Amino acid sequence: MNRMLESSAKDFVSALSSKEPIPGGGGASAYVGSMGMALGVMVGNLTVGKKKYADVEAEVKILIEKSEKVIARFQSLVAEDAAAFYPLSQAYGMPKNTEEEIQRKEETLQKALVNATLVPLEIARCCAEGIDLQEEFAQKGTRIAISDVGVGVTFLKAALEGAKLNVLINTQIMKDQEFKHRIETELADLCTVYTAKADRIFAEVQNSITGGKSS
Repeated sequence: MNRMLESSAKDFVSALSSKEPIPGGGGASAYVGSMGMALGVMVGNLTVGKKKYADVEAEVKILIEKSEKVIARFQSLVAEDAAAFYPLSQAYGMPKNTEEEIQRKEETLQKALVNATLVPLEIARCCAEGIDLQEEFAQKGTRIAISDVGVGVTFLKAALEGAKLNVLINTQIMKDQEFKHRIETELADLCTVYTAKADRIFAEVQNSITGGKSS
């Protein structure tokens, strides 16, 4: 599973399109999130060293450092999602011909659902952190690459929405209602705040490019 982090983009897409259970939507969301954050880092690197942005250079360097940590976390989550989902996919395939088998399958399924839910929730959290960082890149980054902040924040929003679906498909069949409520409440709060924030950042980037003219 860890080899996914070392594969080429072409290999990852090929694996993603196969009938194998991993990688899936969660891993793809983390992968997309890492690319979105990388675009912010690119803007930061294009800003550092420019006389025009000397007054914010120290702040941009800190942004780059924080963003690189988010990228690394996204990359690890690609493998973590695969590791969490595989036991769940195995649980779905367990036999259920007798009452004992049905009970064993249900217990295994419910146990596997926990990690399979927590990983995409962590992806959503990383997306939120990334969107916050993109907001600062939009404010302090070089204007010649401002469009890449818009692309990056769009990727992060897509990754957030993807992570959301991967959480919800698992919580829908959870029996632990307290855990389910806690996870879904945090997820809903993240999505409410950060999809709106991503949309606002995108609009601000677009307006800075077009001078406020509608496309």
